[in-house]
Amino acid sequence: MKESYWGYWLIVLGVGVIIVMMLISNVSATNTQDYYVLKEISEAAMVDAVDYGYYRESGELRINKEKFVENFLRRFAENVSLSTYQIDFYSIYESPPKASVQVITKSNTYQLNSNVESFDIVNRVDAILELDSNS
Repeated sequence: MKESYWGYWLIVLGVGVIIVMMLISNVSATNTQDYYVLKEISEAAMVDAVDYGYYRESGELRINKEKFVENFLRRFAENVSLSTYQIDFYSIYESPPKASVQVITKSNTYQLNSNVESFDIVNRVDAILELDSNS
């Protein structure tokens, strides 16, 4: 009978460790996932926003600000999970093409004793689109 109690405690301990690991991985995986999604979407939105007519005339790259923001928001909404995000666009320059985007992932608030804690994850990317002279 004593051996069966040890088995039960071992199972309870294993379930407890799995729950703690899931809570920790939920926060850390979101940070990594959000960073790479932000980086890839910024690059793709900048390429989509290139003004090809201006490029043909002058040979210089230029993006359209409104088209960049529209493409970024559309792609970001398609690729993220159901969470609350705050997206801030900082310096967006048309020529030379540069965009700074910050995404804040809002988390739930946790109450520990009398303290209320919130773990918001902030990712910021500065993207510059360059012309490859070899092409």
